Amino acid sequence: MTIAVTGATGHLGQLTLQALKTRAPQANVIALARDPAKISGTPARAFDYTKPETHAAALAGVDTLVLISSNDFNDRAGQHRAVIASAKSAGVKRILYTSILKGDASPMLLAADHIATEAALKASGIPTTLLRNGWYIENYTGSLAASVEHGAVIGASGEGRIAAAARADYAEALAVTALDDSHAGKTYELAGDSAFTMADFAAEVAKAAGKPIAFVNMPQADYAKALQGFGLPEGFAMVLADTDDHVQRGALFDDSHTLSRLIGRPTTPIATTIKAAL
Repeated sequence: MTIAVTGATGHLGQLTLQALKTRAPQANVIALARDPAKISGTPARAFDYTKPETHAAALAGVDTLVLISSNDFNDRAGQHRAVIASAKSAGVKRILYTSILKGDASPMLLAADHIATEAALKASGIPTTLLRNGWYIENYTGSLAASVEHGAVIGASGEGRIAAAARADYAEALAVTALDDSHAGKTYELAGDSAFTMADFAAEVAKAAGKPIAFVNMPQADYAKALQGFGLPEGFAMVLADTDDHVQRGALFDDSHTLSRLIGRPTTPIATTIKAAL
């Protein structure tokens, strides 16, 4: 069985390659990336979500495709549809897709591309494994330097609880399901074992940093403006602020423990990821 992983130079892609190598050192794994030269230790092929002409050669002989969602938000669903069509033409036997927690039941703007991709996968007829990933803890730890400097974590999530897990946890789930065809046709809602509010998160950052840090809850519109002030494009800032608003109503909460059961260990505590980031 030949397994190919898209987005192989990205954070999740690199961790997925590592998890596959750890769990099955002899597995035939191919890394797909815009610049194959950036890949070491794994055979690599040129692949670009936005350039369908690169797909046929990249997918030749591939049995299982790990389709990590594109991080290019310019018609992301269209990019995914093109990859799925190419996979069908290439005779790919199964696709794993990194969707979003709750899938088509998610009210978040961010879910729209994933909902469209899930529909395209269903229409393709290719056996699919949907891994509906919750939030990555790293979505919050990337801005810790500023939080520590200013003594504040900002957001618009109120007292909403977030069941986040580390990227490495989700990567391990991809490896587990890619290596076993019995996961074909399955949908998994994946999230961290322990949910937290952003006030809880700020308290953990304060503990690790050794200084007071508070969570400052803001109105959704104000949070979007603040994100734009940090340099985010207006559209993306609006999407993130919308996500925070829906967190208050449980959009990123899940207590099924499906992820930890799938990977055979507890998910990574937020304190561990915070300490590593600091």
